[in-house]
Amino acid sequence: MLIIIAGVVLLIVGVIVSLFGGGGHEAAEGAAAAHGATAAHGAVAAGHGGGEHHSSAPWLKRIIVSLWHNNVFFTGVSAIGTVFMAIQYVAYAGWSVVVKRINEALSAWLVPGLVIMLVVFGLNFINYDLFHWTVPGIMDKGNANYDAIIAGKSGFLNIPFYVIRMVVYLGLWIYFTKRLRDLSLSEDLNGGTAYFHKSINVSALFLVFYAVTSSMSAWDWVMSVDVHWFSTMFGWYVFASWWVSGIAAVTLCAILLKQAGYLPLLKDGHLHDLGKFMFGFSIFWTYLWFSQFMLIWYANMPEESVYFNQRLGGFNGQYTWLFYSNLAINFVFPFLVLMTRDAKRQMIMLKIVSIAILIGHWSDFYLMFMPGTMKGENGFIIEIGIALIFLGSFLILMTKRLAQASLTPIHHPFLDESVHHTT
Repeated sequence: MLIIIAGVVLLIVGVIVSLFGGGGHEAAEGAAAAHGATAAHGAVAAGHGGGEHHSSAPWLKRIIVSLWHNNVFFTGVSAIGTVFMAIQYVAYAGWSVVVKRINEALSAWLVPGLVIMLVVFGLNFINYDLFHWTVPGIMDKGNANYDAIIAGKSGFLNIPFYVIRMVVYLGLWIYFTKRLRDLSLSEDLNGGTAYFHKSINVSALFLVFYAVTSSMSAWDWVMSVDVHWFSTMFGWYVFASWWVSGIAAVTLCAILLKQAGYLPLLKDGHLHDLGKFMFGFSIFWTYLWFSQFMLIWYANMPEESVYFNQRLGGFNGQYTWLFYSNLAINFVFPFLVLMTRDAKRQMIMLKIVSIAILIGHWSDFYLMFMPGTMKGENGFIIEIGIALIFLGSFLILMTKRLAQASLTPIHHPFLDESVHHTT
C-alpha cells in the first residue's frame, strides 16, 4: 500500500510540474520534437501523407501512454508465470517444483490487465494519443487525414478486429492459467498423478497458443504504436523482454520468501538454476536486440531506420542516453555480475540483478512507447508514479494469491526430486 501511496504522490507532483512548471519547457520540447520528427522521418513522412491531429495536453497524454506502457509490461510479465510453469510440465522438470506457487501467483494480474487494457484503449479515442492508425479518416482515400501506408494495413489494423484479438489473446491466457491453477489445487487436495498428467496436456496446448498470440500481441500492443515501422523480429524481442523480466520477478520473490522464512525448501541449487536462466536469457535478449539493430543499420532503409533514428538522435537527443543505458543495464550488468558460479548462488547478488533487470526492461518498454507517442515531450515523474501504482497493485494481487494455498505443492509427484535438487 505504501508503494501505491508513493506512486500517487509522484503522479500528482508530476502533473503539477507539467501544468505550472513546464510552460516554457513544453514549448521548447515541442520545438525539439518537431525538429526531431522531421529529421527522423525524412523521405518516409513525405511519401505517405496523413494530416496532423490535435493531441491532448502533455500531462494527460503522458498519463494515457504510461497507463498503456505499464499495463503491457505487467500483463506480459504476469503471463510468464503460466508460460514458465507450462514449460516445466511439458519438460517433466522436477527442480522447479518449490517455486511453482510463485509462478501461479505471478499470473494474478491477467484479469485486471485485460480490463485496464480495454479501458486505456478507449481513452485513446479522446485525442488519439496512442495509436495514430485510429484517427478518423486516416484509411479513407480523399480524406485530409488519409495515409496510404496505414490504409494498406486496414485489413489487420481496424478497431473491431483489434479489440477481438486483444480479448482472444488475454482470454486464452486467463483460461489456461485458471485451468492449471485449478488442477494444481486439486492435486494438493486429492493427491495422485492424474492431475499432473492432465496439467501436461493443458500446458502443451497452452504453449502452442502462446507461441502465436505472444508475437501477435507484441505487434498489436507495441509495434502498432509506430504504425509505419515494422520488424519481423519484434515479436521475439518483446517476448524475450517479458521472459527475462518474469524470471527475475520469480527469483526476487523466491529470495524474499526464503529470507522471511516462508520457503524453507528453497536451496542454493534452485537459486543457481534461476540465476542461470537470468544470465542466459539476458544474453538471448541481447542477441535479438543486436540482430534487429544490426540488420536495420546495415540496410539503412529509411522506412526501417526511422525507428532507431528517433531513439539515437531524434527529438534533440532526448532518448540517446536511455538507448545506451538500456543495453548496459539489461546486458552488460547481468552478464558481468552473474558470470561466476558463486554469484548465481548468492541471494544478495541475485536480488540486485533481479531488481536491475526489472527496472531495465521496464525502461526498455518505455523506449518502445515514448518516442512514437510523446515525441520530445516525455518525462519521468508521472511515468514512475504510475509504475509504482501498478507495482503496488500487482504485489497486492500476487501476495493474496500466494496466501490462498500452501507454498509447497505437497502432492506434486516431483516434489522429492526438487527438495533434493543440487547443481
